[in-house]
Amino acid sequence: MNKGQNIQVLGKTVDKETRCVHYHSSKDIIAIKFYCCQTYFPCYQCHDEHSDHHAQVWPKKSFGEKAILCGVCQNELSIHEYIDSNSTCPICRSPFNPGCQLHYHLYFEK
Repeated sequence: MNKGQNIQVLGKTVDKETRCVHYHSSKDIIAIKFYCCQTYFPCYQCHDEHSDHHAQVWPKKSFGEKAILCGVCQNELSIHEYIDSNSTCPICRSPFNPGCQLHYHLYFEK
């Protein structure tokens, strides 16, 4: 795991744990690096509002790359680590929003 202390998260963030105006429950603590621009955003809506291009999903062959930032411990996770996490950060054990799985198709190739 890489500690992402200096990673910039763009979008309408509302706190240092990467919550945004669109998703801000206690469990909305991840940011996703978008494949198309290699930039972290809290959600697809933040990406759409702040980018001049359409989002592209991560291809399966790249699921080993670090692309998820835990807003609590600031560690980067690979997509595989995130998908296999059972909605809990494997480093700090903070709970992730399990509802995010409903949006996997917006971020990750099926």
